[in-house]
Amino acid sequence: FIMSALDVYQQKLQAQLNEWKAQADVLKAKVDGASADAKIELNNQLEKLKGLQAEAQSKFDELLTAGEGKVDEVKAVVEGLVGEASNTVKSLLDKLKS
Repeated sequence: FIMSALDVYQQKLQAQLNEWKAQADVLKAKVDGASADAKIELNNQLEKLKGLQAEAQSKFDELLTAGEGKVDEVKAVVEGLVGEASNTVKSLLDKLKS
């Protein structure tokens, strides 16, 4: 059984989505312990992250049905979401440290 580039990418993306979910849980616990002022902004960031996760999951599902022909198109959108979500996680972590 030889995996196609699409299979490899799907596995990589699924791992990324799982990691985000785990990070979001950790961040949520930290946000709950933050000051009231910080909580508002941090919760907004968390909501943004959840939205990005949901959108990435949706695009991932689209990728599963798209087939090889649309892979590059869907992949480009997903890569953008991955970058944005990664920046959001980093921003949240930075704010929680300060």
